Amino acid sequence: MSADPPVSTGLHQFGFRATRPRATPHCAPFLLALGLFFLFLTPAGAESVEDEVGRSEIRIYGAPFSLEPGLNLTEARIPQRLERLGYRRVHRKPQRAGEFFWGHDRFWIFRRSHTFEGETLPAESLMLDLDRKNGRIVAVASAQDGDDEVEALHLEPEILAESFTERRAPRRPVDFEALPEVVWKAILAAEDARFFDHGGVDARGVARAALANARAGKVVQGGSTITQQLIKIRDLSPRRTLGRKVNEALRALELEARWSKEEILASYLDHVYLGHVDGISLYGYGAASRTYFGLPPERLDLSRSAALAAMIQGPNRLSPVRHRERLETRWSWVLGRLEELGWATPEAVAAARSRGLPKTRLQSPREPGARHFRSLLRQQISEDFERRLTKGKGFVIESSLDPLMQELAEESIARGLRDLRRRHRSLRGRPLSTAAVVLDARSGAILAYIGGDPAADDAFDRARQARRQPGSAIKPLLLLEAFEGCGRRASLYPARRVDDAPLTLELPSGLWSPVNDDDEYRGVVTLREAFVQSLNVPFVRVAQWCGLRRTASAVEDAGLDLPRDPPPAFALGAVETRPLDLASAFTLFTGDLGRRVEPRPWSRVSTPEGRRLQELEPDPERVVRPATAWLIRDLMTDAVERGTGRRAAPEDLPSGHRDLAPWGKTGTSSDQRDAWFVGGVGPLVAAVWVGLDDGSPLGLSGGRAAAPLWRELMESLAPLRPPQEPQRPREILELSVQRDTGLAVRKPGDKTMEDLFRRGATPPKRRWWKRDEALEVVR
Repeated sequence: MSADPPVSTGLHQFGFRATRPRATPHCAPFLLALGLFFLFLTPAGAESVEDEVGRSEIRIYGAPFSLEPGLNLTEARIPQRLERLGYRRVHRKPQRAGEFFWGHDRFWIFRRSHTFEGETLPAESLMLDLDRKNGRIVAVASAQDGDDEVEALHLEPEILAESFTERRAPRRPVDFEALPEVVWKAILAAEDARFFDHGGVDARGVARAALANARAGKVVQGGSTITQQLIKIRDLSPRRTLGRKVNEALRALELEARWSKEEILASYLDHVYLGHVDGISLYGYGAASRTYFGLPPERLDLSRSAALAAMIQGPNRLSPVRHRERLETRWSWVLGRLEELGWATPEAVAAARSRGLPKTRLQSPREPGARHFRSLLRQQISEDFERRLTKGKGFVIESSLDPLMQELAEESIARGLRDLRRRHRSLRGRPLSTAAVVLDARSGAILAYIGGDPAADDAFDRARQARRQPGSAIKPLLLLEAFEGCGRRASLYPARRVDDAPLTLELPSGLWSPVNDDDEYRGVVTLREAFVQSLNVPFVRVAQWCGLRRTASAVEDAGLDLPRDPPPAFALGAVETRPLDLASAFTLFTGDLGRRVEPRPWSRVSTPEGRRLQELEPDPERVVRPATAWLIRDLMTDAVERGTGRRAAPEDLPSGHRDLAPWGKTGTSSDQRDAWFVGGVGPLVAAVWVGLDDGSPLGLSGGRAAAPLWRELMESLAPLRPPQEPQRPREILELSVQRDTGLAVRKPGDKTMEDLFRRGATPPKRRWWKRDEALEVVR
């Protein structure tokens, strides 16, 4: 037989280009006829081997990264994103898929073919026009659109995980064209020496295996071809039944009739199971060669190639870590088989045997990241597709997560927790917990999701499952009713005066006297000052003034759950909520101002064959008018600039993002049990919680514990998105008001202050011809 395969077709990370159906040489006529029969019987919709097989697999993809004007190449880490996808940097305009070139004023990407929103997109050349001075993208275009500028393009998505239940190392796709021949020849020598001579089912191999098994009185040899093994790995149950074997054989004939041998072999290399290390399963040569030998497959030699090929028969029984003696016997046999077939010289085989079975350079594999996010996906998919999941049928999930953003978020939160413990001795040795959720306020897409300390192996998801008191982080939501309608009273505004004096309320449970955090009172203050300093008593008065029930209803409209008859203490955050819900509520204040979007962990769920099962579209809900949301956002900007949120102000944003105004609000529950900061930069909204799982006092406020973590988070993540902010609504006015009366005046002076107002909700004007009474103080 010939050891050399036909010329390879184009390869890429998730599969290959489709090739025309081809006849297979030296195949028995009836097998060829049967294969062609299945070829024409089966609808020709698949674009690659990856589409054709994998019907029982689960594949979870990250969101495709959008390339749009305003992004800086370096700050958005676009070259790093391409390298994560396996792209190679070249020194000229790229000529093949999987390459990119960085010029002075243009950045070229030859994007691979991939599936996006149910549509298979061809490989194509993308062009990014750059500003030479700062590397910012000024325009994007694609060859498919005739090099015309478009609003945005995207990179293909990254695989997040391929199982809901199994601990799997990330699969590392192999570049088949760069692979030494000895790697795949060793596999064929061990498993299917006639691979290039049969049509998917090897009649000789089946007969030979049957004879060997009959002589031994047990199964000692298998007759499955590489194609049959690929189908069994990815499509069928492991049960040895006649029906499964027939199905496997027929599918193999069909697959061989559609796709080239190289495509099938490369898919096998990417998916074959090769044991587990530290409880983490290894699938594909990309993961296994790095784990066992510390080398990519492209650098494997004869000896190591033979060792991996030898393992395929029984990956854990022949583990180089636990059963080297067993493996050495099989390895020696593979070397001999290579020599027998003429695929390795006697000298090379003798040299390999003289050195012995290669030593492992074990590198502990890692699980895919975003553990808690994957758990969230599983919970939702289990609820919506329970029947399909229990039958072992596969899914393709297009998630919302940005894998690079998730990685940076985990690093920044871990770094922030270390800094907290270092700065505060009281936290050392205590089981500090955290949660962080980052949303795109325009769509509700969950971009990064952390349910606990990234350094801890902890399955409990605090972002979704823990309900804690938000404290003062609820105050922006109290102002929704106050600034929008305020019950039967006139709408309030930031310059409205409110009394900060002792207050006692008579409740069914007894008397209640709310206090400020510092146990001091400041007399009459504006709502802006009360917000910036996070005073408690003025906000209880505002909730009463506008109506506790109506105020609570507005908070519920923002997405928080409240008791049926919430006590007045809800105005101080004495209710329970989740970081995921609080992040969603704060999308009101950016993106589409005044509209809240539900957190969206995925956009589309399909079958592995491409049939859509469900789509999840953003559905923003109008809660307040844009001008009302802008006023509250402006208060939160002020709180970060000079109030309780000062420690949240990012100090290291790149030049293109420095004009963005960070906004947000701290939160501290009673006895300093919970510390929060919720806010945003550009299109991002993030909620960070810090506390202890047992509910004991943390001993730190939101400004001291959560705000620094939020700052670390935004310094890492904000540059990955365009520096976009909503436009100030035309209904926003800037007026001067007297400090002592609260009345509007035409000109500013020593006794006036300037503030923002919503048209239609402004203070009365002071009349020059008569003495007006001061505007009533909110009490």
